[in-house]
Amino acid sequence: MERSKARKLAEELVNRMTVEERAGQLRFDAPAIERLGIPAYNWWNEGLHGLARGGTATSFPQAIGLAAMFDPELLERIAEAISTETRAKYNALSSEEDRDIYHGLTLWSPNINIFRDPRWGRGQETYGEDPFLTSVLGTAFVQGLQGEGNTLKTAACAKHFAVHSGPEALRHSFDAQASLKDMEETYLPAFRTLVEEAGVETVMGAYNRTNGEPCCASDFLMEKLRGEWGFEGHFVSDCWAIRDFHENHHITEGPVDSVTKALKAGCDLNCGCTYEHVMHAFELGRISEEDITRSCVRLFTTRFLLGTLGEEGSEYDSIPYSVIECPKHLELSHKAALEACVLLKNDGLLPLDPGSCGTIGVIGPNSNSRASLIGNYHGTASRYTTVLEGIQDMVEGKCRVLYSEGCALGKDRVEPLAQAGDRLAEAAVTARNSDTVILVLGLDETLEGEEGDTGNSYYSGDKEDLLLPKSQRLLLNRVLAEGKPTVIILMAGSSIDPDGAQDRANALLLSWYPGAYGGKAVAEILFGKASPSGKLPVTFYHNSALSEMPDFTDYSLNNRTYRYYSGSPLYPFGYGLTYGNCCVEAVSGGRNSVQVVAVNKGDMDTEDVLELYLHDEGSELAPPNPVLCGFCRVKLAAGQKRTFEIKIDPNAFTVVTEEGKRIPGNGPWTLYAGFGGPDLRTRELTGNGSASLYIAEEK
Repeated sequence: MERSKARKLAEELVNRMTVEERAGQLRFDAPAIERLGIPAYNWWNEGLHGLARGGTATSFPQAIGLAAMFDPELLERIAEAISTETRAKYNALSSEEDRDIYHGLTLWSPNINIFRDPRWGRGQETYGEDPFLTSVLGTAFVQGLQGEGNTLKTAACAKHFAVHSGPEALRHSFDAQASLKDMEETYLPAFRTLVEEAGVETVMGAYNRTNGEPCCASDFLMEKLRGEWGFEGHFVSDCWAIRDFHENHHITEGPVDSVTKALKAGCDLNCGCTYEHVMHAFELGRISEEDITRSCVRLFTTRFLLGTLGEEGSEYDSIPYSVIECPKHLELSHKAALEACVLLKNDGLLPLDPGSCGTIGVIGPNSNSRASLIGNYHGTASRYTTVLEGIQDMVEGKCRVLYSEGCALGKDRVEPLAQAGDRLAEAAVTARNSDTVILVLGLDETLEGEEGDTGNSYYSGDKEDLLLPKSQRLLLNRVLAEGKPTVIILMAGSSIDPDGAQDRANALLLSWYPGAYGGKAVAEILFGKASPSGKLPVTFYHNSALSEMPDFTDYSLNNRTYRYYSGSPLYPFGYGLTYGNCCVEAVSGGRNSVQVVAVNKGDMDTEDVLELYLHDEGSELAPPNPVLCGFCRVKLAAGQKRTFEIKIDPNAFTVVTEEGKRIPGNGPWTLYAGFGGPDLRTRELTGNGSASLYIAEEK
């Protein structure tokens, strides 16, 4: 259905409502209007990496893991699967008159905020620290959710607009100060792309203020969104963010003032309860009937675009409930988990051979943990495969597997009545009686996530540092002291400094939060059934680097993210090893695309990611380090040489002024092509550099 037709139908329907009925439709839990045949609708649903909080659904790797795939085609297919399951759930439950929260077709995903600081607990929900990568992946996700049919399959939401990435504890009162240059260069590009190119139906405002204005009622942001970018969908507040205007930001006197400010600025839908005061504001003459009607029409335009109102219906109405966790979707989740895993170190121990590795000791608090598979904003799977279970299944009948939890995830003991370190001795004995040790460490949503808010855990939030919890550091040292060949698996959604394990362990594998069946994929990589091929979408810093960065509350990019970091990272953005040995032999081309000759000099077939970085050598306005401007996931058999063509982001040849204007760069430019970034640390870790191409300034 064309938007113009949907809008006309919305206008006709809204005109038949009373003002009070229109006002009631601006709440996230919109009531039914039976006399007009309008069913109740709850706008709040989540689909970050699978349909969340609404019952059984396929569980995909957490968003940061999906970013590590560097695979927009696969990500779009995953989003298609999520929208298919959302439709199936909606079709089945609405037929039972179940129109509860988390059962609708408006998915408040993706989170396209920039993961600018490694301490941010919600960074796991994002696609990392790079605006270009975030734009490409966000576009793929939105297109997969919304589909290409006559109606929207589901309505995607770009959140949180804008300049939002912690601290979580301050988000309800915080004022994020960002320069116009940083806004245009870093914080806004993904939102613009999702509006202008992906046609995202919904934008969600952030809790915080940006440069003094609350994000859900910011004249600057709304002018960008609806004026400059031409956004025609609806705008929703983050949950209870309008209440923050008067309770925490103290920019209004009370609920009526907050409603007035938000509605007049263009916030159409309130997640929260403050819009219960809309009629009070109307009766006082603070807002007009036109203000209420405008937002109501936008919301009903979306409902008509979804095909949930009127006689036409939707081509998706017949999607059956049987698609939930169907084999096709489970295979997508499995493939994503394989592509997401990032091999950080391998001295040759991996891949393991179950016939020769002897007794395997699996140790660590995340080795048999379901929570470490799923991250936050997760759904419920009908079955889970932990890392321990994946390994046991892989080597069944071939070798013995010993197991020790080793320690609690974050507390100093597993059993409350025991002494501190109550599993350390068992872990040491397990390692001593093993020929190969697999130590599974990391975090889960109780240690990194969203600030305790309605519907979320009260034990999550930002990290204080980049180290593993003390209980796990003690375990790590105790196990490594046994001197056995050791693989460390990190399960986390953000940068972790594993306390010198890079030097002491034989191999390190980062699995992120790999989804409900993620343990199977991890085991397949460990034992060589597949080659790891993920790349870091964020920089992994040494913990000591935090003292060199701006304060967490400082939104400048100075010495933060790979584009501006001046130090040597633990593991760089774009880094990840494989079981092959892929390198670039030559690069040629121009401003629009390049041809890259790549070869796998190893003896194992693998997938890998070709990456392009560009540096403006002549402009002081350009970031100091080369910037990602293109990438391509490739397959190379052992010994195979192929030529690949990769398009270059047109914005790569622009810079941003201090006034926030994007202008052509000065040039000349150096373009780098490789299976990682062109930085010294990547060369040190991989032994391979990047091929470079000189691109002269256009005359």
